[in-house]
Amino acid sequence: MFVGALTLDVLLGDVRSLKQKRSVVRPIVAELHRKFAVSVAETGDQSLYRRCEIGIAVASSTAAHCVEVLDACERLVAGRPEIELLSARQRLFSQEED
Repeated sequence: MFVGALTLDVLLGDVRSLKQKRSVVRPIVAELHRKFAVSVAETGDQSLYRRCEIGIAVASSTAAHCVEVLDACERLVAGRPEIELLSARQRLFSQEED
Protein backbone atom coordinates (compact mmCIF):
# COMPACT_ATOMS: atom_id res chain seq x y z
CA MET A 1 0.00 0.00 0.00
CA PHE A 2 1.19 3.51 -0.81
CA VAL A 3 0.02 6.84 0.57
CA GLY A 4 0.73 10.00 -1.37
CA ALA A 5 0.60 13.49 0.12
CA LEU A 6 0.61 16.80 -1.72
CA THR A 7 0.95 20.21 -0.09
CA LEU A 8 0.05 23.23 -2.21
CA ASP A 9 0.95 26.79 -1.25
CA VAL A 10 -1.52 29.11 -2.96
CA LEU A 11 -1.73 32.87 -3.34
CA LEU A 12 -5.31 34.03 -3.74
CA GLY A 13 -6.24 36.85 -6.09
CA ASP A 14 -8.35 39.84 -5.13
CA VAL A 15 -9.43 38.62 -1.68
CA ARG A 16 -9.97 41.13 1.11
CA SER A 17 -11.48 39.06 3.92
CA LEU A 18 -11.56 35.57 5.37
CA LYS A 19 -15.13 35.23 4.10
CA GLN A 20 -14.01 35.93 0.53
CA LYS A 21 -11.11 33.52 1.03
CA ARG A 22 -13.54 30.80 2.05
CA SER A 23 -15.65 31.46 -1.06
CA VAL A 24 -12.58 30.85 -3.25
CA VAL A 25 -11.03 27.91 -1.37
CA ARG A 26 -14.14 25.81 -0.66
CA PRO A 27 -15.05 25.21 -4.33
CA ILE A 28 -11.46 24.17 -5.09
CA VAL A 29 -11.43 21.71 -2.18
CA ALA A 30 -14.84 20.34 -3.19
CA GLU A 31 -13.83 19.93 -6.83
CA LEU A 32 -10.62 18.07 -5.92
CA HIS A 33 -12.56 15.73 -3.63
CA ARG A 34 -15.32 15.11 -6.17
CA LYS A 35 -13.13 14.72 -9.24
CA PHE A 36 -10.29 12.60 -7.83
CA ALA A 37 -11.79 10.96 -4.70
CA VAL A 38 -8.94 12.23 -2.53
CA SER A 39 -8.87 13.51 1.02
CA VAL A 40 -8.37 17.26 0.84
CA ALA A 41 -8.49 20.17 3.29
CA GLU A 42 -7.17 23.64 3.95
CA THR A 43 -4.25 22.77 6.21
CA GLY A 44 -2.45 26.03 6.85
CA ASP A 45 -2.47 29.82 6.74
CA GLN A 46 -6.07 29.91 8.01
CA SER A 47 -5.68 33.38 9.51
CA LEU A 48 -4.15 34.94 6.37
CA TYR A 49 -6.73 35.98 3.82
CA ARG A 50 -4.53 36.02 0.68
CA ARG A 51 -2.60 32.79 1.34
CA CYS A 52 -3.78 29.24 1.60
CA GLU A 53 -2.19 25.86 2.13
CA ILE A 54 -4.13 22.92 0.73
CA GLY A 55 -3.27 19.37 1.78
CA ILE A 56 -4.23 16.39 -0.36
CA ALA A 57 -3.82 12.68 0.44
CA VAL A 58 -4.47 9.55 -1.60
CA ALA A 59 -4.03 5.84 -0.86
CA SER A 60 -3.35 3.29 -3.60
CA SER A 61 -1.90 -0.13 -4.23
CA THR A 62 0.77 1.32 -6.56
CA ALA A 63 3.12 4.26 -6.28
CA ALA A 64 2.52 5.18 -9.91
CA HIS A 65 -1.20 5.64 -9.32
CA CYS A 66 -0.55 7.87 -6.28
CA VAL A 67 1.80 10.08 -8.28
CA GLU A 68 -0.60 10.20 -11.23
CA VAL A 69 -3.53 11.35 -9.06
CA LEU A 70 -1.44 13.93 -7.19
CA ASP A 71 -0.05 15.32 -10.45
CA ALA A 72 -3.60 15.68 -11.79
CA CYS A 73 -4.64 17.50 -8.60
CA GLU A 74 -1.69 19.87 -8.93
CA ARG A 75 -2.55 20.60 -12.57
CA LEU A 76 -6.16 21.33 -11.69
CA VAL A 77 -5.19 23.86 -9.02
CA ALA A 78 -2.46 25.42 -11.17
CA GLY A 79 -4.97 25.91 -13.98
CA ARG A 80 -7.35 28.01 -11.90
CA PRO A 81 -7.16 31.63 -13.14
CA GLU A 82 -8.22 33.25 -9.86
CA ILE A 83 -5.26 31.87 -7.88
CA GLU A 84 -1.51 31.47 -8.23
CA LEU A 85 0.21 28.24 -7.23
CA LEU A 86 3.39 29.27 -5.41
CA SER A 87 4.76 25.83 -4.58
CA ALA A 88 3.85 22.16 -4.52
CA ARG A 89 5.48 19.42 -2.47
CA GLN A 90 4.77 15.75 -3.07
CA ARG A 91 5.64 12.94 -0.67
CA LEU A 92 5.13 9.21 -1.02
CA PHE A 93 4.95 6.76 1.87
CA SER A 94 4.96 2.96 1.69
CA GLN A 95 4.59 0.05 4.11
CA GLU A 96 8.28 -0.80 3.79
CA GLU A 97 9.25 2.46 5.56
CA ASP A 98 8.42 1.07 9.02
